[in-house]
Amino acid sequence: MNITIYGKNIDVTEALKEYARRKVGKVARYFNGEPLQAQVTLSIERDRHIVEVTIPVPTNGLLIRAEEESDDMYASIDMVVDKLERQIRKFKTRLNRKARRLEATTGQAVTELDTAVDEPAWPEGEEEGRVVRTKRFAVKPMTVDEAILQMNLLGHDFFVFANATTGQVNVLYRRRDGQYGLIEPEF
Repeated sequence: MNITIYGKNIDVTEALKEYARRKVGKVARYFNGEPLQAQVTLSIERDRHIVEVTIPVPTNGLLIRAEEESDDMYASIDMVVDKLERQIRKFKTRLNRKARRLEATTGQAVTELDTAVDEPAWPEGEEEGRVVRTKRFAVKPMTVDEAILQMNLLGHDFFVFANATTGQVNVLYRRRDGQYGLIEPEF
């Protein structure tokens, strides 16, 4: 595994780099020798020691990301690696379950999602926000189930993807009741 370590508001010592490489490198065992790149960002904000790890998985286009903070950088590294391992195990369990389900049936299982939006974008009485950051990313065609999995791996409340079934750009979001919503634009 190729691990790149960045420091933000911190001088990263060789001992800290070695510790991060050793700990983050452990997740490579879940990918059967597949060549992986990991980006580790260590930062300090006030008295919080924050570690963020991003691992793109080239074979299926998924992105695994975790972030943890504590009052000790070494503890933050340990916590983020634990979080990554939980995400990877959850991901592999879902893939195995999906494969077994597809084997048992002749067609693919379709997930029906509620498309209603429950709440306004800006709560009443609050000012509109402004764009403070722009992200650009490649949109990969995927099924709704794959998009749910990717959103959960990233730990986000929404996910933009190209729907493999319709070819349209869709937005998947997590509702307050824990279910998912799917926004399908009409052009």
